[in-house]
Amino acid sequence: MNERATEEKLKNSDDGKGILITNSAIQQISNLLKNQTDKNALRVGVRSGGCSGMSYTMDFITKNQINSDDKIYDYSLSDDQFFQVVCDPKSLLYIYGMQLDFSNELIGGGFNFTNPNASQTCGCGSSFAV
Repeated sequence: MNERATEEKLKNSDDGKGILITNSAIQQISNLLKNQTDKNALRVGVRSGGCSGMSYTMDFITKNQINSDDKIYDYSLSDDQFFQVVCDPKSLLYIYGMQLDFSNELIGGGFNFTNPNASQTCGCGSSFAV
């Protein structure tokens, strides 16, 4: 894949850092947000647990659940498909530069995390170690 195609496939955060999200993941998140009546942002983070020691978390949140020290990233595919990704500072230390993708495959489909900070990942891809 050439460099231009890679750039078109990935959408960066507002400052070109943080969490990279592919167009297919943006599409899926936008579709899921349409079904949320009062929630308009996606919180991404990590918690202790999982096969490898830490696991990824994703949950839709309301605007009043955003904390003052959270990092907020804006993403969009078009004018009618946009949303915010929110991450707390502690989690961002572990997932900074992570790529979030979405696959429609029957086996291995769903959201996939590619974390450059992970020294080890589990087979299911939902947990990691640093």
